[in-house]
Amino acid sequence: MSFKHFIPTLAAMLLLAPIVHAEPVNINTADATALAKALTGIGPAKAKAIVSYRDKNGPFKTVDQLAMVEGISQKLIEKNRADIKLGADKAGPAAPAPAAAKPAKPAS
Repeated sequence: MSFKHFIPTLAAMLLLAPIVHAEPVNINTADATALAKALTGIGPAKAKAIVSYRDKNGPFKTVDQLAMVEGISQKLIEKNRADIKLGADKAGPAAPAPAAAKPAKPAS
């Protein structure tokens, strides 16, 4: 490939890169396959360790708590911080509004 053809190819790759970026993964609900697919440096073994830790200790309260999982370093957490979420999906259903209290009937 000549240099003349390299520039348009590089430009196209840079423009399309944001489109291919995956959504953040919820570390409290995702299975090991989804974790391994979504997070850089997390393969099947580390993903299974995350799920196992979560099953034994309950949901993660902070992203930094991932460092408690064997094989997960703070450096690895920082590399993936933007791709990790803890709570419910933004597009999820809204919580129902509390029912309004009925006015009391006057005493007769």
